[in-house]
Amino acid sequence: MAKMMRRMGLGILVLCGVAWCGGAWRGMTVRSAPATTVEVKIDNFTFAPGTLTVTAGTTVKWVNRDDIPHTVVSEDKSTFKSKAMDTDDSFTYTFTKPGTYTYFCSIHPKMVGKVVVQ
Repeated sequence: MAKMMRRMGLGILVLCGVAWCGGAWRGMTVRSAPATTVEVKIDNFTFAPGTLTVTAGTTVKWVNRDDIPHTVVSEDKSTFKSKAMDTDDSFTYTFTKPGTYTYFCSIHPKMVGKVVVQ
């Protein structure tokens, strides 16, 4: 009996393998968990996207793609504050509380962005 069940199990595995390899998966919808890290690109004296909406618990990663240093500083200057980031440097902050967080570059104060946490 055990031998027969092992054969049946192997047959099911083979059939499943054939179905998957045969392309049955193409019609399926795959859903993944929401991203926990979102990237903001710093380039050409701008934050992109300029306004970002995320859920509480999301980590935002700012990456400097510009050829000059930039910072990321919360408007209140105490919630988060990066050091000067050279090209390809990054800074991360995890937003745990809902609210609107405006930030800027302390080296270039006209550079502003916003994170809306829901």
